[in-house]
Amino acid sequence: MREAAFIQRNKTKWEKLERSVNGMEKLSADEASDLYIQLTDDLSYANTFYPKSSVLIYLNGLASKLHQYVYRNKPTERSRITTFWTHEIPLAMARTRRELLLSFTIMLVTALIGAVSAHYDPDFVRMVIPGGEDYVDQTLENIHNGKPMAIYGSGNESDMFMFITVNNIRVSFIAFAMGIFFSVGTAYMLMTNGFMLGAFQYFFFQQGVGVESVMSIWLHGTLEISAITIAGAAGFSMGNALLFPGTYPRMVSLVIGARTGVKIVIGLVPVFILAGFLESFVTRHAPVMHPWVSSTIILLSLAFIIGYFIILPYHAERSHRAVAPRA
Repeated sequence: MREAAFIQRNKTKWEKLERSVNGMEKLSADEASDLYIQLTDDLSYANTFYPKSSVLIYLNGLASKLHQYVYRNKPTERSRITTFWTHEIPLAMARTRRELLLSFTIMLVTALIGAVSAHYDPDFVRMVIPGGEDYVDQTLENIHNGKPMAIYGSGNESDMFMFITVNNIRVSFIAFAMGIFFSVGTAYMLMTNGFMLGAFQYFFFQQGVGVESVMSIWLHGTLEISAITIAGAAGFSMGNALLFPGTYPRMVSLVIGARTGVKIVIGLVPVFILAGFLESFVTRHAPVMHPWVSSTIILLSLAFIIGYFIILPYHAERSHRAVAPRA
């Protein structure tokens, strides 16, 4: 590329950085970081192809100013933690709105397929549920004894809480990490969970205890299934960044997508902890709880998911656009 074309292509971006480091416009931490990556890439390109050009001196100076700008505006540890939960995670969710819709669609469609499969093949549920034969037989025995949800009352609460929470967090990180395989790995994880969910839920309706199962399973399942779906969106964020880098170099796009996904899965850790607590300490008491108590917990859980992961990102994005520099 000729030097003049190189300058013309990146002029707008450099001018934006200049206005920011000179205090004329404000950059968010994420945007400053992204632009710094691009500037470093431009600097490397100029160093290779225009080693004696004034543009190299200019970019070196701009990179130095940007570094000082980022350091000067670095938030304190306490404010950084607050900003992470109130601003960075919602913005990460706003950037993955399409990925979240894709993840939700895959979960919904495969859950419906799982339910239909269980309807036509009674043994399907045994194939998709971990420990299928023993788990299903134990559940059938519990239903016969009039205690269909007794499986949640077995075992020590604390041990159950630790095992379930760690396992769910592990599953979410795997769903995210599998996105590195061009999003196919994440899609596979969502599909297997969707088949299992649909078949498992339909199984209880087949046995005539569908309503009771909904009021019990979804006490914790509202948070758990929602969090796995959101973790799928994090995986798609990384995989799609690799597949569709846009104007970024592919590796730069991958880093940006992975960083967005990591923020999301970290943000899901408290959700899994709460879901594990509900499954271990509350779900076991669902059969003796008044239906309005179960309904309230389910609705509050759903309201939290919608509020924090869908509505708040919308407002965070609008606020971010209001202070972001214009090209």
